[in-house]
Amino acid sequence: MRLLLFGGTGQVGTEVRNLALPRGIEVVAPTRSAVDLNDPRAIASAIAAEPWHAVVNAAGYTHVDKAEAEETLAFAINAKAAECIAAEAGHRRIPVIHISTDYVYDGTKGAPYREDDGTAPLNAYGRSKLAGEQAVFAVNPRHIIVRTAWVYSPYGNNFARTILRLAQERERLTIVADQRGCPTAAIDIANACLSLASHCASEPERVPYGVYHFAGAGEASWYELAVAIVELAAKRLDRSSQTLSPQVLLAKVLPIRTSDYPTAAVRPADTRLDCSAIARAFGITLRPWHCALAETIERLLTVKDAP
Repeated sequence: MRLLLFGGTGQVGTEVRNLALPRGIEVVAPTRSAVDLNDPRAIASAIAAEPWHAVVNAAGYTHVDKAEAEETLAFAINAKAAECIAAEAGHRRIPVIHISTDYVYDGTKGAPYREDDGTAPLNAYGRSKLAGEQAVFAVNPRHIIVRTAWVYSPYGNNFARTILRLAQERERLTIVADQRGCPTAAIDIANACLSLASHCASEPERVPYGVYHFAGAGEASWYELAVAIVELAAKRLDRSSQTLSPQVLLAKVLPIRTSDYPTAAVRPADTRLDCSAIARAFGITLRPWHCALAETIERLLTVKDAP
């Protein structure tokens, strides 16, 4: 099975590339310089190069606050490029696995969102991702759209790495406690994408295509997630290591309200995801977010200079 991966340098894409793949599975991830996502001809050429078994689109503009001022750029990557990837794959009857976000919801349901709940994004990032979903749906019937949430990993810019950095620099951290969601390890998304791609490759005519939720099992607020990050770091930190300062052991995490921390983008208050559908359709199990976080913290503390 040969998979074409867009977004290979992002959190999910990096984890896909780092997976210990079973024999007979190969992932090809063209660099940004090789395939400019703003160039439809480059995308078409990459997809036409081989009879791929599936295309995974993990590329995305993910700067939630910056998207308010860069909405055109966000739509170019999250909607227009997504449409081009899905359309070119669709012309060749190649299934596409497209990563989306919980921010397509407004967070007012008061219960975990199901895939058939109405969408109503509150910010430019969410609008661009929803537009991407709609485009993928329209141009390629062989699509699996995966809505995920609160992604973290040892790579790139994410909440876990930010909290560990700030815990070295400050004695007190004030973190929003009235937004809830499902923290998700990028490596778990990567494994889910590989499983979905395997289904697409083995029985493309029988795959239950559509929109699915996938996230870490359980829920948390940003405050609860930050507390867990600091506590896990304190427990696992090798005091002789120079990866992190021992000051991380002393950082106090305090809860605040969203109104106390104004941001450029409005964020939904509760985007918990009901992920039972993907378990029923594909047998994909969810790992408790705290267990996945512990593994990620261990990797961050033991692997220096993560990109």
